[in-house]
This record gives sequence, structure tokens and C-alpha cells, in this order.
Amino acid sequence: MKFTKDQRFYSINTFLKEQFGRKMVKLSIEAGFTCPNRDGKVGYGGCKFCSSGGSGELASNISDQIELLNDKWPNAGHLAYFQSHTNTYASVDVLREKYHAALSYPDIEGIVIATRPDCLDEEVLNLLSEISENHFMWIELGLQTIHDKTLDAMNIGYHISDFDRAMSELSKRNIKTVVHLILGLPEETEKDMFKSLHYVTNSGIFGIKMHLMNIVRTSPLYKEMPDYVSFDSLENYVDLVVRMLEETPPNITIHRLTGDVPRKLLVSPEWSYKKRTILNSINHELIARDTYQGAKLQLFQP
Repeated sequence: MKFTKDQRFYSINTFLKEQFGRKMVKLSIEAGFTCPNRDGKVGYGGCKFCSSGGSGELASNISDQIELLNDKWPNAGHLAYFQSHTNTYASVDVLREKYHAALSYPDIEGIVIATRPDCLDEEVLNLLSEISENHFMWIELGLQTIHDKTLDAMNIGYHISDFDRAMSELSKRNIKTVVHLILGLPEETEKDMFKSLHYVTNSGIFGIKMHLMNIVRTSPLYKEMPDYVSFDSLENYVDLVVRMLEETPPNITIHRLTGDVPRKLLVSPEWSYKKRTILNSINHELIARDTYQGAKLQLFQP
């Protein structure tokens, strides 16, 4: 990826425009899935930072999303985004029916599936491989951190070994994979966060999502740590993201640098609902420092 004065990182929007020749929009849809960390298979209550909506409060159905976004992007293409909860956590027959129902919708040109690293058995992997061979697709793995101590503390219910297995199996099938990291998890240091970044960016991923730890009112973490604030200022968060981008390989697509939290649910950081301000600040800082994605990249060992 060749960067310019105005484009300092490889955004997924840029990749999709290269792939499809026009703006592409993800339509966040609610498919009725649950999570093994809620129904008892792995645990109860969900991940401590997760809202009651499974981190999908903005999800809706396909036709509603198209109608909502059509005025803003009338000529855009659309990808169906299975976002809420764990979207490979069902029988393979149910999954096949739901995925193909979305792909058969006239305005849908591809599919994005968010899931957990521990919810990819052989049957599911084979279904995903089948879809990937015939449709545009990527999988999103909600890893959050590579540190098992934090994963346990946040009641997440999987470990880094589950991620390693998932990445191995997805890579063997040439399935594009995007990994989520949360910055500012309780007890994690900046060094811990950079270790997570280096580990996942050396694992063969297609893309990465990074966002700060938001405390939302409907999460177990709010009840346990109501006064926790992941970053005490927007400036500190922007500084960290810029330095992380500098150590991210330039071929990895950047899908998110901040989160989407409805303001009415947000507790802290109180400024983190200002998505546009945060993104503009990151771009401004990249330009001010005359730096870009991968500028300080070295060969890191996980």
C-alpha cells in the first residue's frame, strides 16, 4: 500500500473500493444468535465488557438498513454484517440457511461474520470455506487481547490457544480474517497492548479492529468497576493509536480505530461517543507527525 499526504493508513474502505470499484457499506443485521458465554456452554453473563445486546445495539435488518443509508450513499454496494453475539454458534444447517438468505438478497454483494475463536468446528469451517469460494467474505474474531490473565478476568471463556487454532484453520482455507483488539482493558499496560498488536499482526490476518475500552451501563463490568476509565483523555488515546499504526504492517486493512456506543449507554470515557472527532484527531496527528501505517515496523516475535 502506497500512502499519501492525506491517506496515512490502509482503511477497509480503500480496500473495498479497490475490490468493487465503488463505496461499500456494511449492513449490521440481527440474526437471532446467542453466545456460549451466555447460555452456559462456556459460562453465564457474557464477557464483562459486553452489553446486554451482545455489542450489537445498532443492528437491524437488511431492508431497514438500506432504506436508512440510501440517502447518504445512494450508489453504494452492500455487505451483510452478522454482528450481534456469536454468529457461528448454531447448527450448520441453521447457519447455511441464514447466510444464504442474506446472500440471496438482491442488494447484497458479500458477507461479514463476527464470531468467537472457540466457535469454529470442522463443519462450520467447511461451510465458511464453501461460501468464501463463491462469495466475497471475511470472518471477524473477537480476540480482544492475547493475555490469558485478562481473558479470564473479563470472563471471556476462551484462551489464546483457541485463537491460534482458529487462525490456523481459517488460513488453511484462505479465509480472510479480521481480529478485534480492545485497548485499555483493566490491568493491562501499554506494553501488554503492544504485545497483543504484534502477535496478531504476525498471525496472517487480513485486517484489524482496535478500539478503546468503553464502559456501558448494561455491562457486568459497570457493576463491578463503575469508576473505571480506560483513557483519561482523547489525546492519550490518539497518541497510542498513532504509535500502534506505525507498528502495523501496511498490507493489513484497518477496520476500526474507535467504537460505536450509543451515548445513552456510555459511562466512560465520556468523550468516546465522539467518533468523528476521534478519527479526525488520529488523522490530524498522523499528518502532524508526518508518519503512516508501518512507519516504525520491525520484525517482532510474539
